[in-house]
Amino acid sequence: MIKIIRSILFIFRINLVRLTGEDKLKAFFNSIQPKITDINLIRIGGASDGGYLVPNDLDGIIGCFSPGVAGTANFELELASRNIKSFLADYSVDGSPVEHDLISFEKKFIGLETNDQFININEWYKKNATQAGDYILQMDIEGGEYAVINTIDENILNTFRVLVIEFHNLHYLIQIPGFDLINFAFNKLLQNFEIVHIHPNNESKPLKVYGFEIPNTMEFTFLRKDRISASKPNTVFPHPLDVANFTDRDDFALPKCWQS
Repeated sequence: MIKIIRSILFIFRINLVRLTGEDKLKAFFNSIQPKITDINLIRIGGASDGGYLVPNDLDGIIGCFSPGVAGTANFELELASRNIKSFLADYSVDGSPVEHDLISFEKKFIGLETNDQFININEWYKKNATQAGDYILQMDIEGGEYAVINTIDENILNTFRVLVIEFHNLHYLIQIPGFDLINFAFNKLLQNFEIVHIHPNNESKPLKVYGFEIPNTMEFTFLRKDRISASKPNTVFPHPLDVANFTDRDDFALPKCWQS
Protein backbone atom coordinates (compact mmCIF):
# COMPACT_ATOMS: atom_id res chain seq x y z
CA MET A 1 0.00 0.00 0.00
CA ILE A 2 2.82 2.39 0.88
CA LYS A 3 4.50 1.73 -2.49
CA ILE A 4 1.24 2.48 -4.30
CA ILE A 5 0.83 5.78 -2.44
CA ARG A 6 4.44 6.74 -3.22
CA SER A 7 3.91 5.90 -6.90
CA ILE A 8 0.82 8.11 -7.06
CA LEU A 9 2.61 10.96 -5.32
CA PHE A 10 5.54 10.57 -7.73
CA ILE A 11 3.21 11.00 -10.70
CA PHE A 12 2.12 14.36 -9.26
CA ARG A 13 5.74 15.22 -8.38
CA ILE A 14 5.04 15.19 -4.65
CA ASN A 15 7.90 14.00 -2.49
CA LEU A 16 7.48 12.94 1.14
CA VAL A 17 10.29 13.88 3.52
CA ARG A 18 10.75 13.32 7.22
CA LEU A 19 10.12 16.36 9.39
CA THR A 20 12.72 17.52 11.90
CA GLY A 21 11.84 16.85 15.51
CA GLU A 22 11.22 19.66 17.98
CA ASP A 23 14.19 18.65 20.14
CA LYS A 24 16.62 18.83 17.20
CA LEU A 25 15.37 22.27 16.23
CA LYS A 26 15.62 23.50 19.82
CA ALA A 27 19.22 22.24 20.09
CA PHE A 28 20.07 23.97 16.81
CA PHE A 29 18.67 27.31 17.95
CA ASN A 30 20.49 27.03 21.28
CA SER A 31 23.80 26.51 19.46
CA ILE A 32 23.67 29.58 17.23
CA GLN A 33 22.46 32.39 19.44
CA PRO A 34 24.46 35.62 18.95
CA LYS A 35 26.88 37.07 21.47
CA ILE A 36 27.95 40.58 22.44
CA THR A 37 31.74 40.76 22.50
CA ASP A 38 34.29 43.32 23.62
CA ILE A 39 34.40 44.58 20.01
CA ASN A 40 31.57 46.91 18.96
CA LEU A 41 29.70 46.50 15.69
CA ILE A 42 29.81 49.11 12.94
CA ARG A 43 27.87 49.37 9.69
CA ILE A 44 29.80 49.05 6.45
CA GLY A 45 28.15 49.79 3.11
CA GLY A 46 25.66 52.49 4.05
CA ALA A 47 22.22 52.63 5.63
CA SER A 48 20.40 50.56 3.00
CA ASP A 49 20.22 47.03 1.65
CA GLY A 50 23.78 45.99 0.85
CA GLY A 51 25.16 47.40 4.07
CA TYR A 52 26.18 44.97 6.82
CA LEU A 53 27.13 45.06 10.47
CA VAL A 54 30.69 43.92 11.15
CA PRO A 55 32.96 44.03 14.19
CA ASN A 56 35.09 47.16 14.43
CA ASP A 57 38.18 44.99 14.00
CA LEU A 58 39.27 45.73 10.44
CA ASP A 59 42.81 47.00 11.02
CA GLY A 60 45.29 44.69 9.35
CA ILE A 61 42.76 42.93 7.12
CA ILE A 62 44.24 42.43 3.66
CA GLY A 63 41.21 41.75 1.49
CA CYS A 64 37.58 40.76 1.15
CA PHE A 65 36.17 37.89 -0.91
CA SER A 66 32.65 38.77 -2.08
CA PRO A 67 30.89 36.04 -4.06
CA GLY A 68 27.53 37.22 -5.32
CA VAL A 69 27.26 40.65 -6.95
CA ALA A 70 24.21 42.90 -6.65
CA GLY A 71 23.50 46.27 -8.22
CA THR A 72 25.68 48.13 -5.76
CA ALA A 73 29.10 47.60 -4.20
CA ASN A 74 28.91 50.09 -1.35
CA PHE A 75 30.29 47.53 1.07
CA GLU A 76 33.39 46.96 -1.06
CA LEU A 77 33.77 50.68 -1.80
CA GLU A 78 33.86 51.49 1.90
CA LEU A 79 36.41 48.74 2.44
CA ALA A 80 38.48 50.25 -0.38
CA SER A 81 38.45 53.57 1.48
CA ARG A 82 40.19 51.63 4.26
CA ASN A 83 42.72 50.29 1.75
CA ILE A 84 41.17 46.79 1.76
CA LYS A 85 41.00 44.98 -1.58
CA SER A 86 37.83 43.17 -2.67
CA PHE A 87 37.51 40.19 -5.01
CA LEU A 88 34.05 39.84 -6.57
CA ALA A 89 32.68 36.84 -8.45
CA ASP A 90 29.33 36.19 -10.15
CA TYR A 91 28.53 34.56 -13.48
CA SER A 92 25.06 36.15 -13.69
CA VAL A 93 26.44 39.66 -14.29
CA ASP A 94 29.08 40.98 -16.65
CA GLY A 95 31.11 42.99 -14.20
CA SER A 96 31.41 44.90 -10.97
CA PRO A 97 28.83 47.67 -10.50
CA VAL A 98 31.73 50.03 -9.71
CA GLU A 99 35.26 50.53 -10.95
CA HIS A 100 38.04 50.90 -8.42
CA ASP A 101 41.70 49.95 -8.37
CA LEU A 102 41.13 47.85 -5.26
CA ILE A 103 38.07 45.98 -6.61
CA SER A 104 38.46 43.11 -9.08
CA PHE A 105 35.77 40.94 -10.68
CA GLU A 106 35.61 37.41 -12.05
CA LYS A 107 32.67 36.23 -14.15
CA LYS A 108 32.17 32.93 -12.34
CA PHE A 109 29.80 31.45 -9.81
CA ILE A 110 31.47 30.07 -6.70
CA GLY A 111 30.71 26.38 -6.42
CA LEU A 112 31.96 22.86 -5.89
CA GLU A 113 34.00 22.52 -9.07
CA THR A 114 35.71 24.64 -11.68
CA ASN A 115 34.36 24.85 -15.23
CA ASP A 116 33.13 27.48 -17.71
CA GLN A 117 30.60 28.93 -15.26
CA PHE A 118 31.93 27.97 -11.83
CA ILE A 119 35.12 28.17 -9.84
CA ASN A 120 35.81 26.17 -6.71
CA ILE A 121 36.01 28.33 -3.59
CA ASN A 122 39.44 26.97 -2.64
CA GLU A 123 40.87 27.61 -6.11
CA TRP A 124 39.40 31.12 -6.20
CA TYR A 125 40.91 31.93 -2.83
CA LYS A 126 44.38 30.60 -3.71
CA LYS A 127 44.30 32.52 -6.99
CA ASN A 128 43.74 35.86 -5.24
CA ALA A 129 45.08 35.53 -1.69
CA THR A 130 48.66 36.25 -2.65
CA GLN A 131 49.47 37.75 0.76
CA ALA A 132 49.38 35.89 4.05
CA GLY A 133 47.10 37.46 6.62
CA ASP A 134 43.47 37.95 7.59
CA TYR A 135 40.57 38.39 5.17
CA ILE A 136 36.80 38.99 5.17
CA LEU A 137 34.27 36.70 3.50
CA GLN A 138 31.07 38.52 2.47
CA MET A 139 28.83 35.99 0.73
CA ASP A 140 25.34 36.26 -0.73
CA ILE A 141 24.88 33.49 -3.29
CA GLU A 142 21.17 32.66 -3.05
CA GLY A 143 21.33 29.28 -1.32
CA GLY A 144 24.70 28.11 -2.63
CA GLU A 145 26.36 29.09 0.63
CA TYR A 146 25.88 25.69 2.27
CA ALA A 147 27.78 23.80 -0.42
CA VAL A 148 30.57 26.39 -0.35
CA ILE A 149 30.90 26.27 3.44
CA ASN A 150 30.83 22.50 3.53
CA THR A 151 33.62 22.22 0.92
CA ILE A 152 35.93 25.09 1.86
CA ASP A 153 39.28 23.99 3.22
CA GLU A 154 39.40 24.63 6.96
CA ASN A 155 42.86 26.20 6.74
CA ILE A 156 41.45 28.70 4.24
CA LEU A 157 38.29 29.27 6.27
CA ASN A 158 40.35 30.18 9.32
CA THR A 159 42.20 32.96 7.48
CA PHE A 160 38.92 34.90 7.48
CA ARG A 161 38.69 37.14 10.52
CA VAL A 162 35.12 38.15 9.74
CA LEU A 163 32.35 36.28 7.93
CA VAL A 164 29.25 38.08 6.68
CA ILE A 165 26.92 35.52 5.14
CA GLU A 166 23.32 35.75 4.01
CA PHE A 167 21.75 32.36 4.66
CA HIS A 168 18.80 31.41 2.47
CA ASN A 169 16.18 28.65 2.54
CA LEU A 170 16.20 28.42 6.33
CA HIS A 171 12.63 27.12 6.14
CA TYR A 172 14.22 23.82 5.10
CA LEU A 173 15.31 23.38 8.72
CA ILE A 174 11.94 21.71 9.32
CA GLN A 175 12.85 18.83 6.94
CA ILE A 176 15.53 16.30 7.87
CA PRO A 177 17.60 16.64 4.64
CA GLY A 178 17.57 20.44 4.86
CA PHE A 179 18.27 20.41 8.58
CA ASP A 180 21.29 18.14 8.15
CA LEU A 181 22.76 20.34 5.40
CA ILE A 182 22.25 23.59 7.30
CA ASN A 183 23.29 22.18 10.67
CA PHE A 184 26.51 20.74 9.23
CA ALA A 185 27.46 24.13 7.77
CA PHE A 186 26.85 25.97 11.04
CA ASN A 187 28.70 23.34 13.07
CA LYS A 188 31.72 23.80 10.83
CA LEU A 189 31.69 27.57 11.22
CA LEU A 190 31.13 27.53 14.97
CA GLN A 191 34.27 25.52 15.62
CA ASN A 192 36.38 28.67 15.29
CA PHE A 193 33.86 31.51 14.90
CA GLU A 194 31.35 33.21 17.17
CA ILE A 195 28.06 34.63 15.89
CA VAL A 196 28.03 38.34 16.76
CA HIS A 197 24.97 39.48 14.82
CA ILE A 198 21.84 38.15 13.13
CA HIS A 199 19.45 40.25 11.08
CA PRO A 200 16.33 38.70 9.51
CA ASN A 201 15.49 39.69 5.95
CA ASN A 202 11.89 40.97 5.81
CA GLU A 203 11.29 39.60 2.31
CA SER A 204 8.69 37.26 3.84
CA LYS A 205 7.16 36.50 7.22
CA PRO A 206 8.73 33.81 9.42
CA LEU A 207 7.48 30.24 9.20
CA LYS A 208 5.92 29.09 12.48
CA VAL A 209 6.43 25.49 13.62
CA TYR A 210 6.50 23.91 17.11
CA GLY A 211 6.21 27.44 18.48
CA PHE A 212 9.45 28.45 16.72
CA GLU A 213 9.59 31.24 14.13
CA ILE A 214 11.98 30.68 11.22
CA PRO A 215 12.67 33.53 8.76
CA ASN A 216 13.58 32.16 5.36
CA THR A 217 16.59 34.47 4.87
CA MET A 218 18.87 36.04 7.47
CA GLU A 219 22.19 37.88 7.54
CA PHE A 220 24.77 36.47 9.96
CA THR A 221 28.03 38.07 11.06
CA PHE A 222 30.76 35.91 12.58
CA LEU A 223 34.02 36.89 14.28
CA ARG A 224 36.91 34.47 14.66
CA LYS A 225 37.15 33.38 18.28
CA ASP A 226 40.82 34.28 18.72
CA ARG A 227 39.85 37.96 18.27
CA ILE A 228 37.43 37.85 21.22
CA SER A 229 38.53 38.52 24.78
CA ALA A 230 35.08 38.58 26.40
CA SER A 231 31.52 37.79 25.36
CA LYS A 232 28.03 37.47 26.77
CA PRO A 233 24.58 36.59 25.38
CA ASN A 234 22.93 39.28 23.32
CA THR A 235 19.43 40.19 24.48
CA VAL A 236 18.77 43.42 22.54
CA PHE A 237 17.19 43.15 19.09
CA PRO A 238 17.17 44.74 16.62
CA HIS A 239 20.58 46.38 16.74
CA PRO A 240 20.37 50.21 16.49
CA LEU A 241 22.27 50.06 13.18
CA ASP A 242 19.96 47.47 11.58
CA VAL A 243 18.03 48.56 8.49
CA ALA A 244 15.10 46.77 6.84
CA ASN A 245 16.04 45.04 3.59
CA PHE A 246 12.71 46.02 2.03
CA THR A 247 11.38 49.43 3.05
CA ASP A 248 7.97 48.86 1.44
CA ARG A 249 6.93 46.11 3.88
CA ASP A 250 6.80 45.54 7.62
CA ASP A 251 10.06 44.72 9.33
CA PHE A 252 10.35 42.39 12.32
CA ALA A 253 12.90 41.71 15.03
CA LEU A 254 14.88 38.51 15.41
CA PRO A 255 12.41 35.90 16.73
CA LYS A 256 12.85 34.82 20.36
CA CYS A 257 13.98 31.27 19.56
CA TRP A 258 17.13 32.66 17.90
CA GLN A 259 17.98 34.79 20.95
CA SER A 260 19.79 33.86 24.15
